[in-house]
Amino acid sequence: MAKKEAKPKKPSAKPVKSEVKDKVEQPAPVPSAKPAESAPAPKKIDLDEPAVKKAIEEGQAVIKDGKSKADAAWAIYGQLKDQGKELIVAAFIKGATLTEKGALTYWYNCRKRAAREAKPTA
Repeated sequence: MAKKEAKPKKPSAKPVKSEVKDKVEQPAPVPSAKPAESAPAPKKIDLDEPAVKKAIEEGQAVIKDGKSKADAAWAIYGQLKDQGKELIVAAFIKGATLTEKGALTYWYNCRKRAAREAKPTA
């Protein structure tokens, strides 16, 4: 019987770890000159105001009538257009059964539609 010759071992792909005897100390981080700014406190949105409640109820009635969420959002926007964006978006979520991102999209669309309808025709 003939003996098989041993194949030479391939070098390892892993690097060999060497211990570092002399540890180099890292300097302490320098504190920033400016104090950390905290995020502004979120605005309190009151959906219990009578005008807001009425708009939400109207939006829910539009949905019950079988109309679209866009129609419900437009009905809500018509009553709350002078209010802030956050309030209108919250009313869309509750009154037109929209998600947060969907409500924001509908707010942009209603705002553009209102601007288009407000322009005088030439």
